[in-house]
Amino acid sequence: MDYIVFLVAMAALIYGADFIIKESERIALHFNISHFVIGATLIAFGTSLPEMAASMVASYHGKSDMAIANVVGSVVFNITLVLGIVFMIAKSMNPERDLFFKDSAWVIVPVVIFYIMIQDGEISRFDGILFLLMMVSYLMFLFSSSKDDLEGEIDEELQKEKFLWGRTILFLSIGFLLTIGGANFVVESGTSIARSLHVSEWIIGLFLISLGTSLPELVVSLVAVKKGNAEMSIGNIIGSNVANFSMVLGGASLINPLSINLDATNYDILIMASASLALLFILANKIYNKAGGIFLLTILALFIAHSF
Repeated sequence: MDYIVFLVAMAALIYGADFIIKESERIALHFNISHFVIGATLIAFGTSLPEMAASMVASYHGKSDMAIANVVGSVVFNITLVLGIVFMIAKSMNPERDLFFKDSAWVIVPVVIFYIMIQDGEISRFDGILFLLMMVSYLMFLFSSSKDDLEGEIDEELQKEKFLWGRTILFLSIGFLLTIGGANFVVESGTSIARSLHVSEWIIGLFLISLGTSLPELVVSLVAVKKGNAEMSIGNIIGSNVANFSMVLGGASLINPLSINLDATNYDILIMASASLALLFILANKIYNKAGGIFLLTILALFIAHSF
C-alpha cells in the first residue's frame, strides 16, 4: 500500500508543479517581476512548507534530531541533487541577473549563522527570532534590489491572455495543495517503510524526510527548466534554503528549543557547508552546465556514501 501511495503522491507533485510555474509566470508578467524574484519568494516559500510542517511537528514532539536533520538534509539535497540535475539537463543557462554579485551572501551567510548558533549545542527561542528576522531582511533585499526586465522571459502565449486574479489564485492554490500534499504523502509512506527497517531518527530526518520535502523544489525546478525558465530554478533553491534556516528552524525553535549533538552531526554539517561553498563557486564562475552538475552530484555521492 505504501508503494501505491508513493507513486500517486509523485504524480500529484508533478501536476502541482506545472500549475505553480504557469501561474507564477502570469503573476510575474502582471507585476513586471523577474522570474528570479518569483522563484526566490512565492515558489520558494510554497515548496518549503513541507519542511516547515515536518520540523515543527518534530519539535512539538521533542524530536530535535529529526527537526534539525530535516533542514540540514534539505539544504544539501536542494543544492546538490536539485541544482545538480538542473545543470545536467539544461541546454542553456544565461541568467540576466548577476547571481554572484547580488545573491551570494544569501547562499553562505545563513550557514555561517547556523554554525555559530549551534556551538552551545542548542538553537534557542531567541535564536529562532533572529532566524525569522533574517527572513524579513531577505524579503526586503529582494524587492529593493531586483530591477530585472522581463523581456524574453515569459511564455508568449501568456502575454496574450487577460490576467484574472480569481483564476490565478485558484490554480496556484491547487498547485501548492497538490505539490505539498504529494510531498507529505511521499514522506509518510516512505517513513513507514524506513521505520520497519529500524532506521534512526537522525537518518530518517536527514535522508527520507529531507529528500521527500525537497521533492517540490526538485519537481518545480525541473518543470521551470523544461519551460526555459532556468533562472527561476536557481532563485527557488536560494530562496528555499534561506526559508529552511529562517522559517523552518526559526519556527521549530520557537515551539521548543532544539538540541543538537555536534560530535554526531559534524560531518553532515560539513557537507552542507561544502555544498553551499560549491554553489558559491559555481555562481562566481557561472558554471551553469554539466561540469557544475557533476561537481554538485559528486558532493551528494560523498554525503550518501559516508552516511550509509
